[in-house]
Amino acid sequence: MQALSTKEAIESRRSIRQFKPEAINDSIIMELLESARLAPSGCNSQPWRFKIVKDKATKEQLQALAYDQKFVSQAPVVLVVCADVQGYIDGRTSGVQDLADIGVFDNRLSQILNETTHKKSALDFNVLSHSVAFNVAIAIEHIVLRALDFGLGTCWMKLMNEQAIQQLFGWDNNIVPVALLPIGYPAEAPAPRKRVPIEDLIIYLTGAQLINLSNPCLKL
Repeated sequence: MQALSTKEAIESRRSIRQFKPEAINDSIIMELLESARLAPSGCNSQPWRFKIVKDKATKEQLQALAYDQKFVSQAPVVLVVCADVQGYIDGRTSGVQDLADIGVFDNRLSQILNETTHKKSALDFNVLSHSVAFNVAIAIEHIVLRALDFGLGTCWMKLMNEQAIQQLFGWDNNIVPVALLPIGYPAEAPAPRKRVPIEDLIIYLTGAQLINLSNPCLKL
C-alpha cells in the first residue's frame, strides 16, 4: 500500500467505530509504536507508555470501563495509552541537560527549566498527570496518522474510568491512562464531520474586544 502524504492523511482520517475481525500483524503494531516513539515532547521527556491489548476478555473489561462503548471489544487491538509521571520528571531533567550540552539552552534557561521541573515534581501525581498528558497526546496523533499507511482506522477515546483501568492492570498513580485507542481495519467509511471555518480559528484582539475574521472587511 502506497503511503499517504501528510496532507492526505490529515484530510482522510476518520474516527472509526466499526472494525473488521481481521487481525493486525505484530510488525505493524510495532511500526505504530515506533511512530509514537519519535514524537516530540517537552525537553524530550518522552512520558508515553503503551499497554497492548488483544485478548477478548481484557478488551471486554476495557469496554465496560469505557461506559460500554461496544466497538472497544470489537477492535482487534486496543492501546491503553498512558502517561508515566515519574518518567516525565526524570526524562525532563536529563533532557534539559542534553539540550544544554549541545548549546540549545544557556545556563539561565537551564536553571529556569530545572527549577520548573523541581516545582512540578513536588506536585501530587494526580495534578501533575494533567500537565504530562499533552505530551502523550502528540504521540497518540502520530499513531493515528501512521495507521492510515496500513489501511487501519482508529478512534481516540477519552471517555473512560481511568482509576478503574489503573486497578485493572495493577498500576499505581505513577502510570495514568490518558486515552484508549482501538485500532483495526475499518468496516465503515464515515463522511467528514463538520469543521468550523478557518476564519473562526484566528484570534485578533482590539483592546478587550474579540474580532471574528468571518467579517469580510478584515484582512490578515
